[in-house]
Amino acid sequence: MSFDGIFTHLMVSELEEKLLYGRVAKIQQPYDNEVVFTIRSHGKNHKLLLSAHPSFARIQITDMKFTNPGNPPTFAMMLRKHLEGSQLRSIRQIENDRIVHFHFAKRNELGDTEGLQLIVEIMGRHSTIVLTNEETGMILDCIRHIGPQQNTYRTLLPGATYLAPPKQDRLDPYQLAAPAVFQLLQTAETLDAAFLQQQLEGLGRDTAVELAARLNDHPNDLVKTWETFFTALNEPEPTLATNEKKDFFVPITFETLKTLQTYSTLSELLDAYYAEKAEKDRTKQLSGNLLHHISNEKKKNEKKLIKLEKTLDASENAEEFRRNGELLTTFLAQVPRGAAKVTLANYYDNDAPLDIPLRPDLSPSQNAQSYFKKYRKAKNGVHIVERQIRETKREIAYLESVEDQLNIASPADIQGIKEELTVSGYLKKQKKKNRNQAKSKPLEFHATDGTLIKVGRNNLQNDQLTLKTAKKNDFWLHVKNIPGSHVIIFSDKPSEETLLEAAQLAAYFSKYRFSSNVPVDYVQAKFVHKPNGAKPGFVIYENQKTLYVTPTETLVERLTSK
Repeated sequence: MSFDGIFTHLMVSELEEKLLYGRVAKIQQPYDNEVVFTIRSHGKNHKLLLSAHPSFARIQITDMKFTNPGNPPTFAMMLRKHLEGSQLRSIRQIENDRIVHFHFAKRNELGDTEGLQLIVEIMGRHSTIVLTNEETGMILDCIRHIGPQQNTYRTLLPGATYLAPPKQDRLDPYQLAAPAVFQLLQTAETLDAAFLQQQLEGLGRDTAVELAARLNDHPNDLVKTWETFFTALNEPEPTLATNEKKDFFVPITFETLKTLQTYSTLSELLDAYYAEKAEKDRTKQLSGNLLHHISNEKKKNEKKLIKLEKTLDASENAEEFRRNGELLTTFLAQVPRGAAKVTLANYYDNDAPLDIPLRPDLSPSQNAQSYFKKYRKAKNGVHIVERQIRETKREIAYLESVEDQLNIASPADIQGIKEELTVSGYLKKQKKKNRNQAKSKPLEFHATDGTLIKVGRNNLQNDQLTLKTAKKNDFWLHVKNIPGSHVIIFSDKPSEETLLEAAQLAAYFSKYRFSSNVPVDYVQAKFVHKPNGAKPGFVIYENQKTLYVTPTETLVERLTSK
């Protein structure tokens, strides 16, 4: 279900019950289009998420964790200036539209109570959040600035007067009495979702399909069916549902969808629905430039490898140069001076005649020495090229490991990977170090028996964890033959269950996350070594054994909660 007017109506009621008359304790803007208010109400802190995301716009109380930027955006600073310490006086939906006004009251420098209004418009790619002075309607700031060149109807800029989006000529379903409902439904040539959406304000496609299906199932009791539907909405039963093709969040059980799970609140439902989608989207936003940079570096190295391998193939002519030089030296008297070539008996091939090109400007002896010089150069070049090929292959393998880490990273992991790429020389060092940015740490888990397990989130952490943090008798795990996280079991005698759980973590934090029967090597840390000059995260090991496991998100969550 989309976050339509019906869902907005019910969410406003839920927020009023939880947040009304609470005080704003903290304001954060973790991402460009989302702000999080910590509101102290009824003796408890609640996180209010206001999202103007083009695909995931919504309002809700959330338990999601957010990583904040070191330097807060300007909009966050403006919200803090005006709203921190204020009291939330009311939450109001505009008719049945997806526009919600949050009214705050705060004392200004003179001690007078000042009214402030935060307006959230949930309208797909046009979604926005606007802070206004309640009395004058003047915009103090907004999460997205829209000038007259972008929108001729209204301007959303600091100092402008707030103008609501143009109103659509549709009926508010919550304001229709029984006679009006009967009259409306009788006018429909075809009582379907399209008709309901055309006539009624705030009906998303899924809601309209459900209501139309119920009405068509009871054509002789249209008004009663209508009232039954809206009465059920008064006592929401938040439901995650599916039509076998995609999942939906709906406020009550929909007969047109198959129920997957129910939740106690609408906000809990949204957390369950959006958690993975929003996480992937945020990670994609944060890692997009890094992935592009790594992809370009990898392509450059792959092209370099192709050239080096061609050079190596050409270097295989070295033995021909040596042969020609020796034949010229042996039959020096038979080589005419000033000739462009000479035919000699090749005693390496049963004296078969062999044409040897010559430089006419060189003497026969000088031609022989020229071939020996080419031989030495080619021979030395083989060693150099082979070394460059090995280095280039290691470079590609390292870049692939970073690429894999970015593809499974969470937003909190991105900063650590940036640090790694900076240390490795792939990114320029920032002139001003962000003091507010906490240094990333390995993930911590506890096995069923309580044993501590740590998982590296990038190659720098992998090195630190394996080579410095782990004791020599602790156990080290890694997915076999592919890039992945280093996993340490902080025990010299882990149980079989703990080994299997740690192996599942190693498989989960690799590109084999969604595979089955994943091979995971394990060995004590003392058998793991880092070659001199190796890239971050690269190690060699011996005496390992292998487990085959199928990673599951359920196990990861369970070991995290422990």
